[in-house]
Amino acid sequence: MLRVLVAEDEATIRGFIVLNLRRHGYEPVEASSGDEALEIFDREDGNFQIALLDIMMPGTDGLEVCRRLRAMNSTMGIIMLTAKAQESDKIKGLGLGADDYITKPFSPSELMARLESLSRRVEHSITLVKENPVAEVLTSGEFVLNLRRRTLSKNGEDIELTQLEYQIMEYFFTHPGQELDREDILLRVWGDGYAGEEKIVDVNIRRLRMKIEDDPSKPVHVKTVWGRGYKWIK
Repeated sequence: MLRVLVAEDEATIRGFIVLNLRRHGYEPVEASSGDEALEIFDREDGNFQIALLDIMMPGTDGLEVCRRLRAMNSTMGIIMLTAKAQESDKIKGLGLGADDYITKPFSPSELMARLESLSRRVEHSITLVKENPVAEVLTSGEFVLNLRRRTLSKNGEDIELTQLEYQIMEYFFTHPGQELDREDILLRVWGDGYAGEEKIVDVNIRRLRMKIEDDPSKPVHVKTVWGRGYKWIK
């Protein structure tokens, strides 16, 4: 059973989320503010696989909670809850390490579709670690991708990746030099149940370039294929 930290200051919305999570076999833990969410995460030693974070909360807002959680846990899934008018905050949240966002108001079916898609990725990560006792690596130039530890290093230096970023890199490493459409990346990494926008791929690519390229404004490894997607160059 996956544990989900639900940080939402509006009690009605929080109750709606918690009810649906329980109905679908998740274990939700409620927080009515960003500060409370961080306190709970710390008190329970980060024993959560997914976090649902409202952006607009009193005290520490959802964006800052997202940043702190991602700094403490690179593999947990994070979904931001946003209002329609918060387009810039959506992009900022993804840039801080969120995996996805849901715009209010949302239906139970949309909530669960997004959550189940993310859950599959989280469980896939957990299973890979448990079932692969022998470390395997993929090497591409100065980069080494460790398939068991699910880590990336460049010239021997570790690079912190979210699980989405890792999965994109895994896709690149197993398809070097190939032109990969945004739709292909979306299907491979987010899964066929993802109902969000394609631009989430571009946001994660920009974030990856900031981490792996010497000059992100002039990328030499993650190259844009104009009108289509991206390709990986050693």
